[in-house]
Amino acid sequence: MPALTVGFDLDMTLVDSRPGIAATYRALTARTGVPVDADLAVSRLGPPLRTEIAHWFPPEQVESAVHVYRELYPAYAITPTVPLPGARAAIDAIRARGGRVLVVTSKIGRLARLHLDHLGLAVDELAGDLFAEEKATALREHGATHYVGDHVADMVAARVAGVPGIGVATGPCSPDELRAAGAEVVLDDLTGFPAALDGMIQLALEQ
Repeated sequence: MPALTVGFDLDMTLVDSRPGIAATYRALTARTGVPVDADLAVSRLGPPLRTEIAHWFPPEQVESAVHVYRELYPAYAITPTVPLPGARAAIDAIRARGGRVLVVTSKIGRLARLHLDHLGLAVDELAGDLFAEEKATALREHGATHYVGDHVADMVAARVAGVPGIGVATGPCSPDELRAAGAEVVLDDLTGFPAALDGMIQLALEQ
């Protein structure tokens, strides 16, 4: 049995970043003059930033809009973001069992680090700017035994990495969607994580 090493997605898995991300999109609109429906954008968090930006900006402006968004992000998105229910207890439960905690996210690492530091969420490793199958590379590199996420793409990452995917229905994807994407366990939120963790460890033994 490998050492317990649990990877987490960030947005809408560990943290509720919707208010801050919406504020950043509104600031982006103010800066560029290009209207972005911030509420719609934050209702479908998960894919890389460029994917969302491409819904609103013409192709030749996507890269510059991404740059401006990331420039604005620290001022608008960090303070309003809060841990999701059970996030701190989930990390504590892993530590109590001698485990390590990873964050593997589509957000670029330096912005993800701002969130973790601001909220005092201590993790052992952070890998950013990865989505779906790309996340599997970091999961394998860091010896992950499980991956927890709110998006169907996170379940794809877990499957490609060869570890159990644990879905939390706190983001845009329903429990049924997470199960269909391969989640072996689906929780309403992370408050159920400590009680379920021993069963999840057993899942890893069966892989």
